[in-house]
Amino acid sequence: MTPPAPPVPRGRLTAFVLLVCVTAVGLAYLALADHAAPARRALLAEAHVTGVPVPGVGDRPGSGDGRVEGLIAPDADHVALDRLDPDLYDALNRAAVGAAEDGIALQVSSGWRSRAYQQHLLDAAIQKYGSREEALHWVETPDGSSHTSGDAVDVGPTEPAYWLSQHGSAYGLCQTYSNEIWHYELATRPGGACPSPR
Repeated sequence: MTPPAPPVPRGRLTAFVLLVCVTAVGLAYLALADHAAPARRALLAEAHVTGVPVPGVGDRPGSGDGRVEGLIAPDADHVALDRLDPDLYDALNRAAVGAAEDGIALQVSSGWRSRAYQQHLLDAAIQKYGSREEALHWVETPDGSSHTSGDAVDVGPTEPAYWLSQHGSAYGLCQTYSNEIWHYELATRPGGACPSPR
């Protein structure tokens, strides 16, 4: 007759059970996230085309105008990213993966903006520069801004912006203003040549 096995210390058993539970929850999250990707893409497309917030996309309290405080990850849960053109959103996230492979943390300082927020930025620039004419060198009107249509994204800080200026065309992302190294739009096909910034 073999003697009974010694009891497993309570702390080790608890840690093991916790590890199994955390692993199971993580795997379930990954499976759900992968399954939800097409649905999220459809919601993004609907919000972008209609301009009307879709429940769960771009309707979080305190973020309705697209204002970004500081820098956020390209895949963050934020209206400034939710209301981007879906193809721009995908290109941005593919570029973020490429940048990360080079040790660069690409982040977003601005994406989609409401017309009211864009007007606020223009008004602030007029005060700063002393005239509307000078302000328009730096800030577009709500009608002229690619941000209000969800077709532009600003990246930062400086190192990722320079990385994107060198590698963005591989993802279709191009710097479209010569005085804004941080401003990118889908302006070519992936791997194509970017047009000269205006």
